[in-house]
Amino acid sequence: MDRLLIEKTAIVTGAGRGIGKATAAQFVREGARVVIAEFDDTTGRNCADELGENAIFHKTDVSDEKSVIVLFDYVMSEFGKLDILVNNAGILADSTLKKLDSDQFDAVLNVNLRGTYLCGKAAAGIMMEQGNGVILNAASVVAHHGNFGQTNYVASKAGVIGMTKVWARELGKEGIRVNAIAPGFIKTGMTAGMPENIIQMMEGKVPLKRWGEPEDVANAYTFLASDEASYITGTVLNVDGGVVV
Repeated sequence: MDRLLIEKTAIVTGAGRGIGKATAAQFVREGARVVIAEFDDTTGRNCADELGENAIFHKTDVSDEKSVIVLFDYVMSEFGKLDILVNNAGILADSTLKKLDSDQFDAVLNVNLRGTYLCGKAAAGIMMEQGNGVILNAASVVAHHGNFGQTNYVASKAGVIGMTKVWARELGKEGIRVNAIAPGFIKTGMTAGMPENIIQMMEGKVPLKRWGEPEDVANAYTFLASDEASYITGTVLNVDGGVVV
């Protein structure tokens, strides 16, 4: 079978671990050159080293506009084009509304929402000049129905879904597709520390009766990034084992 992303240049933010790392790995296997845009030096460099010569680490703070500009300037100077952006970087700072302070709220919104906006805007400028490109945003199933103790996280991911739909409307005529993926319960570093009884309780809510793997989400990103999805834009794909049903 032909590889899906031959000669494509991609940026994956937050690619040092979890879903981002799995996505970067899948993109490389499918023939892409991938820039690992990661804030953490150790995980970013380790990921690039593991994936080989077609993966390059670039330290990036997606919430900082100057850092984002430097990232996209670097990609254009090295490769001369940008085919795919995956806005995967995200953080949690869970708390009930009564205890949630403004710093926690701002921190999550700055990375998850502002970071997606800054990277999306930078990518769109490049892709509009090219006349093509794909932007993929990380949402979450909790954006559809809320989740206890996640005012900031849910707000950020609901905002990502809204921006995805706006960008699809605005950029379609420029040859740019914009979609989002809403993962459900996925085994990542964020979930590894959960108590076993909570893990089992959450698993019981999934019709497929298992947690997802990062590769399940990476496969969906790969499809949406490829020409196989050339007539798909403005959609939010739930990768959740049916939990929103």
